[in-house]
Amino acid sequence: MSTRSVEPRAPARTTSTSGGARPVGRPARYSQDDLVAVVARVFIERGYEAASMADLARASGLTKSAFYHHVSGKEELLRLAVSRALDALDGVFEELGQVDGGAVARLERVVRRTTEILVAELPYVTLLLRVRGNTAVEREAVARRRAFDARLADLVREAMDAGEIRDDVDPRLVTRLLFGMVNSITEWYRPGARGDGEGRDAHDDVVRAVVELAMDGMRARRVGEGRPVPAEGRHE
Repeated sequence: MSTRSVEPRAPARTTSTSGGARPVGRPARYSQDDLVAVVARVFIERGYEAASMADLARASGLTKSAFYHHVSGKEELLRLAVSRALDALDGVFEELGQVDGGAVARLERVVRRTTEILVAELPYVTLLLRVRGNTAVEREAVARRRAFDARLADLVREAMDAGEIRDDVDPRLVTRLLFGMVNSITEWYRPGARGDGEGRDAHDDVVRAVVELAMDGMRARRVGEGRPVPAEGRHE
């Protein structure tokens, strides 16, 4: 499928309506990133299977024929959208050569950067998490997502073997729990929300909380340190 950039063939025409001028066709400065952002929103709201090319055209201001001039169809648009999330996530492991320290330092970097990418690319990660493997593009996305999961599990296992994190939990379970916590952010986080009364963006609070909770929960216990006692089992 084509990956050429989406550029207008001609300035958008307008027609008069009771509400004023209405653009017909694509606006003159509609970049490919802008178009993919619109498409991702429609896919999330309506579902990939349910969304039609007419829905996408209506949301973007493009005619259906203009859409097909630039892309082959919904599947290519889905690929462009989920690739934005996947490419960013794959880049996380490429950064690890710049990290000083052992496996736990690299693990912390992965947790931090994965969370940062999720909140920065929220619509695209949300869409990625909803693909189910019903099309070739979806199957490729699922395969890349699982490969990322496997690399994280390997890093967890490496940190365990080095004695840097606790080894009493299966690394595959640790990986699932980590992703469960991070991925759940898509269900409630809204960009622009404030994390405190001082005007600080909740983005920073979310990233810090995820990293601290995850890493503190995984740290290896010191010699002689027992398991935490549940609140209901404590004696005052």
